[in-house]
Amino acid sequence: MSKFREKTLEKKQIYEGRVFDVRVDRALLPDGREVSREVVVHGGGASVVALDGENNVYLVRQWRYPFETEMLEIPAGKLNRGEDPHSCALRELSEEAGVAAGRLVDLGAYYPTPAYCTEVLNIYLALDLTETGQKLDDGEFLDVVKMPFEQALGLALDGKICDAKTQIGLLKAFFWLNEGKNAKIR
Repeated sequence: MSKFREKTLEKKQIYEGRVFDVRVDRALLPDGREVSREVVVHGGGASVVALDGENNVYLVRQWRYPFETEMLEIPAGKLNRGEDPHSCALRELSEEAGVAAGRLVDLGAYYPTPAYCTEVLNIYLALDLTETGQKLDDGEFLDVVKMPFEQALGLALDGKICDAKTQIGLLKAFFWLNEGKNAKIR
Protein backbone atom coordinates (compact mmCIF):
# COMPACT_ATOMS: atom_id res chain seq x y z
CA MET A 1 0.00 0.00 0.00
CA SER A 2 1.24 3.47 -0.89
CA LYS A 3 2.19 5.77 1.95
CA PHE A 4 0.52 8.57 -0.05
CA ARG A 5 -2.86 6.84 -0.35
CA GLU A 6 -5.93 8.92 0.45
CA LYS A 7 -8.91 7.08 1.93
CA THR A 8 -12.30 7.91 0.40
CA LEU A 9 -14.88 8.68 3.07
CA GLU A 10 -17.82 9.75 0.90
CA LYS A 11 -18.68 10.19 -2.79
CA LYS A 12 -21.42 12.62 -3.78
CA GLN A 13 -22.46 13.09 -7.41
CA ILE A 14 -23.41 16.71 -8.04
CA TYR A 15 -23.80 16.75 -11.83
CA GLU A 16 -24.80 14.17 -14.43
CA GLY A 17 -24.03 15.09 -18.02
CA ARG A 18 -23.94 13.61 -21.49
CA VAL A 19 -20.12 13.53 -21.68
CA PHE A 20 -19.10 13.40 -18.02
CA ASP A 21 -20.40 13.47 -14.45
CA VAL A 22 -19.00 15.44 -11.52
CA ARG A 23 -18.54 14.24 -7.94
CA VAL A 24 -17.38 15.95 -4.79
CA ASP A 25 -15.71 13.42 -2.49
CA ARG A 26 -14.51 13.63 1.08
CA ALA A 27 -11.16 11.96 1.66
CA LEU A 28 -8.73 11.38 4.48
CA LEU A 29 -5.10 12.39 3.87
CA PRO A 30 -2.21 10.21 5.11
CA ASP A 31 -1.68 12.66 7.99
CA GLY A 32 -5.31 12.30 9.13
CA ARG A 33 -6.71 15.58 7.81
CA GLU A 34 -9.99 15.52 5.88
CA VAL A 35 -10.16 17.17 2.43
CA SER A 36 -12.61 17.68 -0.41
CA ARG A 37 -11.82 16.26 -3.86
CA GLU A 38 -13.64 17.35 -7.03
CA VAL A 39 -13.71 14.51 -9.57
CA VAL A 40 -14.81 14.59 -13.21
CA VAL A 41 -16.01 11.07 -14.06
CA HIS A 42 -15.44 10.31 -17.75
CA GLY A 43 -15.92 6.99 -19.54
CA GLY A 44 -12.74 7.28 -21.59
CA GLY A 45 -12.06 7.26 -25.29
CA ALA A 46 -9.88 6.22 -28.17
CA SER A 47 -7.75 8.15 -30.65
CA VAL A 48 -6.12 7.10 -33.90
CA VAL A 49 -2.99 8.10 -35.80
CA ALA A 50 -4.03 7.01 -39.32
CA LEU A 51 -1.10 6.60 -41.70
CA ASP A 52 -1.51 5.77 -45.39
CA GLY A 53 0.91 4.02 -47.74
CA GLU A 54 2.49 7.35 -48.81
CA ASN A 55 3.30 8.25 -45.17
CA ASN A 56 0.49 10.80 -44.93
CA VAL A 57 -1.44 11.16 -41.67
CA TYR A 58 -5.18 11.85 -41.50
CA LEU A 59 -6.04 14.71 -39.14
CA VAL A 60 -9.32 16.49 -38.48
CA ARG A 61 -9.83 20.23 -38.12
CA GLN A 62 -12.68 21.14 -35.80
CA TRP A 63 -13.93 23.94 -33.59
CA ARG A 64 -13.12 23.56 -29.88
CA TYR A 65 -15.58 25.66 -27.97
CA PRO A 66 -13.67 26.01 -24.65
CA PHE A 67 -10.71 27.58 -26.49
CA GLU A 68 -12.81 29.38 -29.12
CA THR A 69 -10.59 28.19 -31.96
CA GLU A 70 -10.18 25.50 -34.59
CA MET A 71 -7.76 22.73 -33.71
CA LEU A 72 -5.97 20.13 -35.77
CA GLU A 73 -6.27 16.70 -34.13
CA ILE A 74 -6.07 12.99 -34.74
CA PRO A 75 -9.51 11.34 -35.03
CA ALA A 76 -10.88 10.47 -31.61
CA GLY A 77 -14.02 9.99 -29.62
CA LYS A 78 -15.55 8.79 -26.40
CA LEU A 79 -16.33 5.19 -25.65
CA ASN A 80 -19.96 4.18 -25.75
CA ARG A 81 -21.14 2.34 -22.64
CA GLY A 82 -19.69 -1.19 -22.79
CA GLU A 83 -17.61 -0.49 -25.90
CA ASP A 84 -13.98 -1.61 -26.00
CA PRO A 85 -11.33 0.96 -27.05
CA HIS A 86 -10.31 -1.00 -30.19
CA SER A 87 -13.87 -0.89 -31.56
CA CYS A 88 -14.20 2.78 -30.63
CA ALA A 89 -10.98 3.59 -32.51
CA LEU A 90 -12.20 1.85 -35.66
CA ARG A 91 -15.61 3.53 -35.41
CA GLU A 92 -14.18 7.02 -34.89
CA LEU A 93 -11.65 6.56 -37.70
CA SER A 94 -14.43 5.69 -40.11
CA GLU A 95 -16.86 8.36 -38.90
CA GLU A 96 -14.41 11.26 -38.74
CA ALA A 97 -11.66 10.53 -41.28
CA GLY A 98 -13.65 8.35 -43.67
CA VAL A 99 -11.12 5.49 -43.71
CA ALA A 100 -10.98 1.93 -42.45
CA ALA A 101 -7.84 0.30 -41.07
CA GLY A 102 -6.56 -3.06 -42.28
CA ARG A 103 -4.28 -3.11 -39.24
CA LEU A 104 -4.62 -1.38 -35.87
CA VAL A 105 -1.61 -1.19 -33.52
CA ASP A 106 -2.22 -0.49 -29.83
CA LEU A 107 0.14 2.33 -28.76
CA GLY A 108 -1.06 2.33 -25.16
CA ALA A 109 -3.18 4.58 -23.00
CA TYR A 110 -2.66 7.66 -20.87
CA TYR A 111 -4.48 9.76 -18.27
CA PRO A 112 -5.04 13.26 -19.76
CA THR A 113 -5.80 15.02 -16.47
CA PRO A 114 -5.17 12.68 -13.50
CA ALA A 115 -5.43 15.39 -10.84
CA TYR A 116 -9.21 15.59 -11.15
CA CYS A 117 -10.52 13.39 -13.98
CA THR A 118 -10.99 9.61 -14.42
CA GLU A 119 -10.62 9.72 -18.24
CA VAL A 120 -8.35 7.14 -19.87
CA LEU A 121 -7.51 7.80 -23.52
CA ASN A 122 -6.31 4.90 -25.67
CA ILE A 123 -4.06 5.57 -28.68
CA TYR A 124 -3.83 3.44 -31.82
CA LEU A 125 -1.85 3.51 -35.04
CA ALA A 126 -3.98 2.64 -38.09
CA LEU A 127 -2.22 1.18 -41.14
CA ASP A 128 -3.31 -0.33 -44.48
CA LEU A 129 -6.06 2.25 -44.93
CA THR A 130 -9.07 2.03 -47.23
CA GLU A 131 -11.27 5.04 -48.08
CA THR A 132 -14.87 4.58 -46.85
CA GLY A 133 -16.30 8.11 -46.70
CA GLN A 134 -17.11 10.12 -43.59
CA LYS A 135 -20.13 9.30 -41.42
CA LEU A 136 -20.20 12.27 -39.04
CA ASP A 137 -22.40 12.23 -35.95
CA ASP A 138 -25.34 14.63 -35.83
CA GLY A 139 -23.99 18.04 -34.84
CA GLU A 140 -20.38 17.13 -35.69
CA PHE A 141 -18.62 19.48 -38.11
CA LEU A 142 -15.04 18.87 -39.19
CA ASP A 143 -12.72 18.72 -42.18
CA VAL A 144 -10.23 15.98 -42.94
CA VAL A 145 -6.69 17.23 -43.44
CA LYS A 146 -4.19 14.82 -44.95
CA MET A 147 -0.54 15.81 -44.66
CA PRO A 148 2.91 14.20 -44.57
CA PHE A 149 3.50 12.53 -41.21
CA GLU A 150 6.78 14.42 -40.71
CA GLN A 151 5.00 17.75 -41.25
CA ALA A 152 2.34 16.90 -38.63
CA LEU A 153 5.04 15.76 -36.20
CA GLY A 154 6.89 19.05 -36.78
CA LEU A 155 3.71 21.04 -36.08
CA ALA A 156 3.28 19.13 -32.81
CA LEU A 157 6.89 19.66 -31.77
CA ASP A 158 6.68 23.38 -32.66
CA GLY A 159 3.54 23.81 -30.55
CA LYS A 160 1.33 24.59 -33.54
CA ILE A 161 -0.69 21.47 -32.76
CA CYS A 162 -1.57 22.02 -29.09
CA ASP A 163 -3.94 19.08 -28.56
CA ALA A 164 -2.35 16.61 -26.12
CA LYS A 165 -3.76 13.41 -27.64
CA THR A 166 -2.43 14.45 -31.04
CA GLN A 167 1.01 15.34 -29.74
CA ILE A 168 1.27 12.09 -27.74
CA GLY A 169 -0.19 10.00 -30.56
CA LEU A 170 2.20 11.40 -33.18
CA LEU A 171 5.22 10.95 -30.91
CA LYS A 172 4.27 7.38 -29.97
CA ALA A 173 3.62 6.54 -33.63
CA PHE A 174 6.98 8.02 -34.62
CA PHE A 175 8.74 5.92 -32.00
CA TRP A 176 6.87 2.74 -32.97
CA LEU A 177 7.53 3.27 -36.69
CA ASN A 178 11.22 4.03 -36.21
CA GLU A 179 12.18 1.73 -33.37
CA GLY A 180 9.58 -1.02 -33.41
CA LYS A 181 7.13 -2.01 -30.74
CA ASN A 182 9.75 -3.93 -28.73
CA ALA A 183 12.42 -1.24 -28.77
CA LYS A 184 14.27 -0.41 -25.59
CA ILE A 185 14.84 3.19 -24.60
CA ARG A 186 18.55 3.86 -24.53
